[in-house]
Formats: sequence, structure tokens, C-alpha cells
Amino acid sequence: MKESEPRLSSRSPAEIYEALFVPALFRQWGDRVAEAARIEPGQRVLDVACGTGVLACAVAERAGPRGSVVGLDPNAEMLAVARPKNGRIAWREGRAESLPFPDDSFDAVVSQFGLMFFEDRVAALHEMMRVLRPRGRLAVAVCDAVERSPGYAALATLLHRLFGKQVENAFRAPFALGDAQRLLALCKEADIGDAMVGRHDGTVRFASVASLIATERACVWTLGGMLDDDQFARLLREAEREFQPFVTADGSVEFLMPVLMITATAG
Repeated sequence: MKESEPRLSSRSPAEIYEALFVPALFRQWGDRVAEAARIEPGQRVLDVACGTGVLACAVAERAGPRGSVVGLDPNAEMLAVARPKNGRIAWREGRAESLPFPDDSFDAVVSQFGLMFFEDRVAALHEMMRVLRPRGRLAVAVCDAVERSPGYAALATLLHRLFGKQVENAFRAPFALGDAQRLLALCKEADIGDAMVGRHDGTVRFASVASLIATERACVWTLGGMLDDDQFARLLREAEREFQPFVTADGSVEFLMPVLMITATAG
């Protein structure tokens, strides 16, 4: 195993998510989603599908000691990783489609990189608006289309060439809502009349091509379990060549990954 390749065998999916996906992709978006939600000191805020807490912690910094933050996720393992990060955040287990809170409970509701995995996206959006107080703010971030992220587009093409459409489609799952008009249509179904969708650029950063492929291998939500050891070894060999345009002088991998963000204000 290369020194730059993560050691993953003894880690849970939640620990892998925290160790690899958060620094490579998700940490950069916490402050940006919080800003889009216009979080202010003293506010009460809900983070839906909080995962290991990267957004909830960013929100808590803005809400300050007079504010309160709830991080909600259906995955107990994710919450177990999140809890030690901030004792002031109330970490709750629950589903986005049926939020365990009364109407008008929060000044802001935020969510990043969860909507595309919800069983009922319209119900989840409707629930987020239900628990917002009048003039409360919603901010929800999802991955833009894979074609707009050069590195991930290259990986999708490579997976299709090596292993066929089924494997490529599994990898594409997190990018399923990368269409502004589709997001607006979902918002309309959820009775969110003033929703706006904006595109924001971010950067994916991995320590190496091996680190990127090892991370995808460990991801139980997409490729994890679909390919065997020999197939992943083949994928890594091919990726070392295909990703040369994205390799920097120190061997790390960087490329653009844009995000679409829904924002709305409760009536």
C-alpha cells in the first residue's frame, strides 16, 4: 500500500466519510451554505441529513453561544462520529421526510449533499419549509451534474469503459439532481414559491490518485461492494493514466466540482 493511500479496512463507513470525503469535498461548503441561509447570532437552526456534522458545526459557529443548532440524520453511525465535535449541538436521529419537530420551530434550515439520497425529495423539502418560522431561511446544496466536474466526468467515462453502464450509473447517483430546472420543479411540487437555484464552484482535493480511488472503493453508497479486488486494481492502474491532467506538482489531485444551491424564505 502506498503511503498516500488511506488505511480503511478497520473503519466504519461513517469514519471513512469523515476522514476522506469531508476534507476532500464537503468541508469547504459549511460556511458557504451557512452564509446562504443568512445565519445570525442567537438563531435556532436545523441541519437535515447532517452526516458527521461538518455543516452543523459551521452553523453553530455563526449562531454563537446564544443560538441553538440541531443536527438530524437517519444514520446512527454518522451521529456517533458527529457528537464529539460539539457538545452544544443537539444530535438527533430522524428522517428528512418526517421531521420530528413542530411547525415554526427554526429560524433557518440547512442541508448539504443529502437531498439526492432522500426517498421522497418533495416530502423532505416540504418538511423543511414546515418547520421554518415566518421569514425563516432555507439553504440546500447538491452536487451539480457530473459532466460539469472534469475529474468526476473522467472517472464516470472510465468506469463505463471498464465495467459497463450499471457501475457507471452507481457512481453517478450523487450527481442525480445536477439540473437547476429539475430542482425548481421539485420546489414547486413542495409548494416553495420563491425558490432560487444558484451555481457555486468548489474544488475536489485528494492526496493522490490512489487516495481518490480508495475513497470511492470505501463508499458504500456508490461503488462499494460493486467491484472486486482485481477490478479495483485495474481501475487504479487506468486512473493513474487518465487523471494525469488533474495531478499537481506534489502528486495531489485537484479539479472543479460545482454545486447547485436552493435558497428560499418562508412566508
